[in-house]
Amino acid sequence: MDNEINNKKNHIVEYCDVIVVGAGHAGCEAALAAARLGFKTVIFTVSVDSIALMPCNPNIGGSSKGHLVCELDALGGEMGKCIDKTFIQSKMLNKSKGPAVHSLRAQADKQDYIREMRRTLENTENLRIKQAEVTELLTEGFERRRIRGVVTGSGAIYYAKKVILCTGVYLKARCIYGDISEYTGPNGLRAANRLTDSLIKNGITVRRFKTGTPARVDGRTIDYSELEEQKGDEFIRPFSFTNEPEDIEREQASCWLTYTNERTHEIIRKNIDRSPLFSGEIVGTGPRYCPSIEDKVVKFPEKERHQIFVEPEGYYTNEMYLSGMSSSFPEDVQTDMIRTMKGFSHAEIVRLAYAIEYDCIDATELKSSLEFKNIEGLYAAGQINGSSGYEEAAVQGLMAGINASMSLQGRDPVVIDRSEGYIGVLIDDLVTKETAEPYRMMTSRAEYRLLLRQDNADLRLTEKGHEIGLINDERYEKLLEKKKLIKNEVDRLSQTIAGCNDRINSFLRRHGSTELKEGAGLSLSELIKRPELSYEELSEIDPERPVLPWRVREQVNIEIKYKGYIERQKQQVEHFKKLERRRIPSDIVYEDLKGLRIEACQKLSKIRPENIGQAGRISGVSPADISVLLVHLEQMKKRAEQKND
Repeated sequence: MDNEINNKKNHIVEYCDVIVVGAGHAGCEAALAAARLGFKTVIFTVSVDSIALMPCNPNIGGSSKGHLVCELDALGGEMGKCIDKTFIQSKMLNKSKGPAVHSLRAQADKQDYIREMRRTLENTENLRIKQAEVTELLTEGFERRRIRGVVTGSGAIYYAKKVILCTGVYLKARCIYGDISEYTGPNGLRAANRLTDSLIKNGITVRRFKTGTPARVDGRTIDYSELEEQKGDEFIRPFSFTNEPEDIEREQASCWLTYTNERTHEIIRKNIDRSPLFSGEIVGTGPRYCPSIEDKVVKFPEKERHQIFVEPEGYYTNEMYLSGMSSSFPEDVQTDMIRTMKGFSHAEIVRLAYAIEYDCIDATELKSSLEFKNIEGLYAAGQINGSSGYEEAAVQGLMAGINASMSLQGRDPVVIDRSEGYIGVLIDDLVTKETAEPYRMMTSRAEYRLLLRQDNADLRLTEKGHEIGLINDERYEKLLEKKKLIKNEVDRLSQTIAGCNDRINSFLRRHGSTELKEGAGLSLSELIKRPELSYEELSEIDPERPVLPWRVREQVNIEIKYKGYIERQKQQVEHFKKLERRRIPSDIVYEDLKGLRIEACQKLSKIRPENIGQAGRISGVSPADISVLLVHLEQMKKRAEQKND
């Protein structure tokens, strides 16, 4: 490889600490993290105009994804701040359920979001943006390779100590609708067609995945009187813990709701052979939890209708996004089926729906730090790892940027485990479980979701962000003050109050709650635990209550009301932690373990888990296999002790 480099005459040669390939949501967070931690960073993109592009849905957050954005912000990432500046509607989902699944979602002005994120990148010290296609990885070594840099399409050579691949859906991207197939990236942007060959040459497994996007319709051709209006929340909750509701208050745009019907489904069924998804034209594996409209109609024939959310793409455009109507039908079929829905009889399509195939890697070839196991200094984050979604990409980018920087500082990698955050669940699933389709985060994937709420992401992770160096001292001091206020108020409320009086019982009667008996001692905490009461409502019978910020009041209410469930999950976490602490030597030879099944041996040898907990989550590894592994580790420990004696 060195001789090949030396033979490249008259080409630019530059040196930096970190290179980020791709400037989507993963790339932006990776580059910002590395640059903010003091390292000279270059971020490459096929088009500067595609920085932080939202080629699909015009929103940030949503079920479980809102958790990821809040955790990213708690660690010092940028996405939460950016969407707080550029949203056009804010809504908390799942409010009728418990706080564990409350998820914030904000409709974005796509162009404002791009401009704001690009402005942030351009004005970050240590960070440079380069519009160029990276076509080759420079590595050295044999069994254990090491990254040295990259080569661009023009032949320019950039040496770096760390390289982070955040290529999104651009690797050999192919957009398909009907019988039209074009090798292009999303929104007509140029695909990256040459880097895949370099990945394969370096021993990286490449797979083919597929995703899709709905049509965009001219809002002037929609009859909104036939649609159901969906307004935003009156109380606007920020994504970023650095903002208050009054800081981001603004007039909100409305979204709308319509439905497919039997006529829509009839057109789909009649033309199903013209869908590339069913004709065999599409070979990539698509996301199970975000199917196309033709997939929905075929797989759920009993459903009479499917809901379609009509979402504005921004304040300054008439384009409306048809969420739930992803498709790869030809143009005439797309037009016909859209015009069957209420409010869309005269709809005009601005951008056609399409499917997109792209190359990605097998993420089980990565460590939990997102560094490749067999190529030192090379990291991967985002959709190249087989995930889907802006938020999933962003948190991976942040962690890859952090861990590349930690390695440069000679520090241990930062790994968030499954009990600490949704980020930990996401990354652990990707690197441990063999993902056969684009991975989407869901609250059901988190075993300890009552502890991993979006409202307490700062309490869980901001201290870690401060240790990393992405959270400044001022913000950290505010966190410590918040923790102190919460503890003091919970302690105060747990103290027994005097026996019942008419005022308290009058309050309880008005709220349909059981009255107190004469002389009974009770704490306000016990009243808060009642389902029909809350901390806020008790203010009228709590004259000694201090004035507290809304985020503190929220935590006090949740901590008291769900105390029993929270304590139970903490006990479960302790058991989980014990398994995570049982480290597995990196050089263990699984073939030497007697009693280990062949499938388990193969899976363990391929994924090479870092601890017993991770080993137990590998598909094909049974509890019996774990027992064999534990016995072997205990024997290794005894032999080591005897040798030392």
